[in-house]
Amino acid sequence: MNFISTRQSTIGRFILLLFVSLSLVSDGFAQGNGGKSDAESLVTEFDVNGLKVLYKRRPNAPTVSAGLFLRGGARNFSAENAGIEAMMLETAAEASKKFPREVFRKELSRMGSSIGAGVNPDFSVISMASTRQNFDRTWELFTDAALNPAFTPEDFARVKDKALVGLRNRSISPDNVLNIQQERVIYANHPYSNDPSGTIETIGKLKIEDLRDYHQKMMQTSRLLLVIVGDLEPATIKKQVTEAFGKLPQGSYKEQALPQLSFTQATVDVTQRSLPTNYVKGIFPAPSITDPDYHAMRVAITILQSRVYQEVRVRRNLSYAPNAEMGDLAANTANIYVTAVDANQAVKVMLSEIEDMKRSPVSEDIFGGLPGFFLTTYYLGQETNSAQVAELARYELIGGGWRNAFDFLDKIRAVKPEDVQRVSQKYMKNIRFVVIGDPTAVNKEIFLRN
Repeated sequence: MNFISTRQSTIGRFILLLFVSLSLVSDGFAQGNGGKSDAESLVTEFDVNGLKVLYKRRPNAPTVSAGLFLRGGARNFSAENAGIEAMMLETAAEASKKFPREVFRKELSRMGSSIGAGVNPDFSVISMASTRQNFDRTWELFTDAALNPAFTPEDFARVKDKALVGLRNRSISPDNVLNIQQERVIYANHPYSNDPSGTIETIGKLKIEDLRDYHQKMMQTSRLLLVIVGDLEPATIKKQVTEAFGKLPQGSYKEQALPQLSFTQATVDVTQRSLPTNYVKGIFPAPSITDPDYHAMRVAITILQSRVYQEVRVRRNLSYAPNAEMGDLAANTANIYVTAVDANQAVKVMLSEIEDMKRSPVSEDIFGGLPGFFLTTYYLGQETNSAQVAELARYELIGGGWRNAFDFLDKIRAVKPEDVQRVSQKYMKNIRFVVIGDPTAVNKEIFLRN
């Protein structure tokens, strides 16, 4: 079974694999044979007045990236003010009290640096990236924006208008509508139902005073995590972090546990829309990165993805881009996806592949080459400093601690064919389908056979 795109030449794949292998070894991200402890030794952990800081030194890296993460995600707000955290961070990234927007943007442009923000259901971030030479000046802009944002009416109006345009445009794409329906069905009565991006209604009601109040509430060290990756002296980083964040109040934030998502029975939810094909996604539970089943499920989904592609597209030509993928949230899910004129036939084939994985262990000839491919693609996503900031933060915030990031390779290597069969049986059931398209073209009996 081919897990690498046929469009890549043999020479191209070899060069790619060689490049990744060499870069990972030099970067200290390679594991096994003592590699884990070597990689861990590159990370310095310290505390500044209750603020946990992770600094990973990446020797010879020409750039530096940092992220100030806000814990809690969707648990920080309600259905009434959903989107406030995203709006607060996006507006903060526009300018600071010390650096008005014109100066702020001019300085970033001059240095080729960037400051931005992002949100997801588990946590949010205001981030920066710069060259090593311009780190000090970019850090000054970054910390002032994070701690002393200007929150001018002009910046607020600009960010608000942009957010509203984005929300109005979400319904244009069938895939976006499918995702919205998925969240409505799967996240009902769950904190994740509070969309971090907000809604047209909630964003429309926000006032600049709401952002100022929310910023003051969130800027407590017990709510924050700072992660930095680059080639700088740890003592210098600690001094700069202490000067910037040492006077913040600690607060007493304690994160609340997330409830489990409900997958007690298979369901089908169809939204009528006039389209040339039907868009289908079937969602099922998946273990989070703290769960012992996580790595086996990662391998299982990768195998399912390849099998679905082969059977639905290559052999039967039922769809151009059938897929299977797994998320990375604290309350996690996986899914199968297809867009097809004959959605019934496509889903029937996909469910048949799932049942086959439940009945029989994956053959050794298929299984043997999978971990190497899977790990290569995984680490391709870790080439940049920004990606490594995000990965360390993800494990620290929802993965049981940043050190677990360096266990990944060993745990993938330990997965056996019988583990793949076991997690397929455990998780690939009670699939909840959402469909965008023609309701008369959906035979629900086929969808519910799982």
